[in-house]
Amino acid sequence: MGDIGFPPATKIIGAAMAGRRIPGVVAAVGRGPATLATWVAGQADCTPGRDRAMSADTVFDLASLTKVVATTTATLALAGQGRLGLHDPVTRYLPAFAACRAGPVTIWHLLTHTAGLPGTRKFYEWCGSRGEVLHDLLATPLSAPPGTQVTYSDLGFIALGEIVAQVAGQPLDQAVRRLVTEPLGMIGTGYNPAGPPDRFAATERRADGTCWTGIVHDENARLMGGIAGHAGLFSTVADLARFAGWWVSAADGTVPGSPVPARLRRAAESSQTAGLGGCRGLGWVCAGDRFGILGGHWPASAVCHTGFTGTSLALDSPSGAWVILLTNAVHFGRDNTAIKALRRDVHGAVAADLFGDAPA
Repeated sequence: MGDIGFPPATKIIGAAMAGRRIPGVVAAVGRGPATLATWVAGQADCTPGRDRAMSADTVFDLASLTKVVATTTATLALAGQGRLGLHDPVTRYLPAFAACRAGPVTIWHLLTHTAGLPGTRKFYEWCGSRGEVLHDLLATPLSAPPGTQVTYSDLGFIALGEIVAQVAGQPLDQAVRRLVTEPLGMIGTGYNPAGPPDRFAATERRADGTCWTGIVHDENARLMGGIAGHAGLFSTVADLARFAGWWVSAADGTVPGSPVPARLRRAAESSQTAGLGGCRGLGWVCAGDRFGILGGHWPASAVCHTGFTGTSLALDSPSGAWVILLTNAVHFGRDNTAIKALRRDVHGAVAADLFGDAPA
């Protein structure tokens, strides 16, 4: 199931598969550019008559990992190029955003989930197109004054994706490809991926018994044509290993293949929201936030993010360590109890091996 090493994590993943708590897993641990261990286990699809095993090349719907891998990174790339400022008002780029005229809300607020926007809205229940979603988003009122509290918000990252597109002068999927995935050589990463269904990890079952496979699971992103700032990106463990190895590196934005200056990446990992009811960096979840998945073995400098479909990414730049855990947990339904436990146990076991038994 895995490379030699990290036997506690191997045991934990094996037990989850044996107990059918999670359909399948593709995972990796590394330091800097080196991958130290990989795991491939379980099923990419458990549908009777269509069942198939996971492979190292299985493509996953990253869900909210889109926020850090695509949208945050593209925003920081544009900031590093001097094409936008993190404290620019949102209305400079989205002048029709009515709520942000009352703020003023800045790009920094969107990145740190402190804009005062609601967490989510089910646009797909009353909108019929991408244009209608964006029209309703721009009319959504703030639920709190900007900069006063952390509220994890899909809406903020949908808006941020539109800002990236405006500044880049091209649709979000093309901007992410040019700014992030092409420079990093992430050839298997993108929106609306092509290919046969057996390339993909199946997500939730539909009423007719078939599964969402290679089509974004998030309903708002699906209505937006699969291209959004909060969800919609698909990727593989190999590509995410390239991303993580680069992110923890010291490579500057002026180095070929490094989209974002190291100073901005390090700033993104630092908690920006002290006293606001959460511990958020720029896009990333920092130690102490209620959405964190890392235990006491991880250094306080480590950051992470999760995706609703069952994905997660954790990294620590000072040590160069990173962990990628890709699952299709939502294939078994929306009860996230099992994936929460697996994330906690795997990250704890890996950190104990990487950093020792004493909390950092």
